[in-house]
Amino acid sequence: MIRPIPPGTRDVLPDEMRELRAIEAALLGTFETGGFREVRTPTLEYADALELGDGNSAGAAYRFFDERGELLALRTDMTIPIARLVADRFREVEPPHRLSYFANAYRAVTPQRGELREFGQAGVELIGVPGPEGTAEVVELLDRSLSAVDLEEAVIGLGEDGLWTALLQDAGAGPETIEKTSELLVAHDLVGVERGLIESDELEPDAIAQATRLIQLRGGVEVLEEARAFGGTGFAEVLDRLTANFESISSRSIGRTVLLDLGMLREIGYYSGSTIEVYDEAVGDLIGGGGRYDDLMNRFGLDLPAAGFTLYIERIHKAQLERGGGNV
Repeated sequence: MIRPIPPGTRDVLPDEMRELRAIEAALLGTFETGGFREVRTPTLEYADALELGDGNSAGAAYRFFDERGELLALRTDMTIPIARLVADRFREVEPPHRLSYFANAYRAVTPQRGELREFGQAGVELIGVPGPEGTAEVVELLDRSLSAVDLEEAVIGLGEDGLWTALLQDAGAGPETIEKTSELLVAHDLVGVERGLIESDELEPDAIAQATRLIQLRGGVEVLEEARAFGGTGFAEVLDRLTANFESISSRSIGRTVLLDLGMLREIGYYSGSTIEVYDEAVGDLIGGGGRYDDLMNRFGLDLPAAGFTLYIERIHKAQLERGGGNV
């Protein structure tokens, strides 16, 4: 009789374990070469620390009480625990802090969709380097990391967290419409987004046309030129930030496509600037993501800019196998 294990979890047998360790070793060497030092945080955190970092993600955490009645949670990612670590342990240390990690994270998901409740992450956090310079350093290291695990065809997508909100605010949309359409955009329901804008009865037809066009804009510098005709002053300021990040990244030695995606909106609530997603046609899901989270450190009492990325180990392995690899 085979004993069942919880849905959304899996056993890893020796051959696969060897290949996963090879991925981790390749990434660790790349991180170390880039000057990022490895850290480890507890699998368990106090639930209020996760909620302080991101109330949205905290809702997906597994929670339980300890013997003293304290509410604990399994970490849902590594960015929030490392933000806490830096605020607690490195408060008197001169930044920047270049930190890396390899860890499992845990989220309450719908296993019937094939999502994992427990999954491996590898990534870096660059804390203390502001604006385009910090974003470009993170993207350059991400490019080298993907090459280290033989994913030369993977594409890095670059967006800006505030574009959608700024465009709708300039057009006169209220908070409820912005929140509703943002949720639909995160779910990639573009038809629902357009319907929500129309049904709100807050925007003129031209503004709706601009909004629905914006979220379809993907490509190179030409999409920035087209978007300059959209919105008002608020939108223009956010678009200028995206342009500065893209120009800084373009000045680096990047060996793959960096695709501007003006419809990118990530569900993680602590992002507050440029956002990053990593795609590979061999895998139906994102194999990584990240971005700037300049406000997150403030929540832990330390005023420092920050950016980083996460790669999903199991999805990288799947992409390797689909492309005929599997041995780094």
